[in-house]
Amino acid sequence: MSTFTSNRLRGITPYTPGEQPRTGIRIKLNTNENPYPPSVQTIRSLSPVPRPLEKYPDPNCSALRTAIAETYGLKTEQVFAGNGSDEVLAFAFMAFCDSIAAPDITYSFYPVWAKIYGIKYHTIPLNEDFTVPVKRFIATDKSVVLANPNAPTGIVLTAAEIELIVRTNPDKVVIIDEAYMDFDSGNNSAIPLIERYPNLLVVRTFSKSYSLAGLRVGYALGQEQLIRNLETVKNCVNSYTLGSLAQEGATAAIRDVGYFKRIIAKIIATRERTEHELYKLGFEVCPSAANFLFISHPEGHKFGAELTAYHASVLQSKLREAGVLVRYFDLPRIDNCLRVSIGAEDEMTRFTEILAALI
Repeated sequence: MSTFTSNRLRGITPYTPGEQPRTGIRIKLNTNENPYPPSVQTIRSLSPVPRPLEKYPDPNCSALRTAIAETYGLKTEQVFAGNGSDEVLAFAFMAFCDSIAAPDITYSFYPVWAKIYGIKYHTIPLNEDFTVPVKRFIATDKSVVLANPNAPTGIVLTAAEIELIVRTNPDKVVIIDEAYMDFDSGNNSAIPLIERYPNLLVVRTFSKSYSLAGLRVGYALGQEQLIRNLETVKNCVNSYTLGSLAQEGATAAIRDVGYFKRIIAKIIATRERTEHELYKLGFEVCPSAANFLFISHPEGHKFGAELTAYHASVLQSKLREAGVLVRYFDLPRIDNCLRVSIGAEDEMTRFTEILAALI
């Protein structure tokens, strides 16, 4: 730390993003990116450049917010757009949270935001099978943040369970982070609950299901009062959070419904096939409603100070040597687990072949 470091920054361990290697990796399965390119319609919207780049973008993201609202049957005033769902979530923490409850195993950016914004952060342990203990989130005296499907496990709460949590915390905002919800085939999104619950905020992203991780576009859905609060925070930080190209590309992407549905169906099919192959190799796999799988091998436990050849950290290293990148979290309870993003069909076939050879 510099001698000029503020007290707020001292003692903070920042979030560590997934590695973005430039060379040596042939199959990249570590950051939950979409393996398929954006739709042709989306690419066309960016060329030629849609707006003069010497001019500031629309600070209200009007066209994009309207397109999102129409997609979900909401009003434009019920949509907030920002620079990736990470920024939107950070704004939501600032806008609504003095203290917040979250699972102990979840998106590791949550405690970082809480720390830097001076929010009291309370963790509730997941059950042994990594499911969320819903009853422990009922009638808290804190705001609640839940990734649904959860990350890194991929396990989804039902819409009824989410509604129970929202309904029993009427005086606190419940933030549902639905970054991966498009990959759930069970209709568990909390979006249909928005009209009934003024304390519900749903956050989503274009990075995963719309193949736009490089444009950085996220959004929040909620009743108008919540959205106005997010706008207030935004205009205290940066009125122009989304560039012109990002707004144009995301607007085109969400309107290309046919391409979106085809890509989602391909990823779900590949996920299910890969899960079956991993079971055959002896792995334990969390039931996933996301575009990744959370896996471990029962023989991966330690013998004293020694790691077995099946331990997640060993497998990650060996996979990397073979040109395959997956995510490993050296954290309590999940230090023998790997998170594997779903790539294209041929990539996942090659991944399981390499993994089979390693074990």
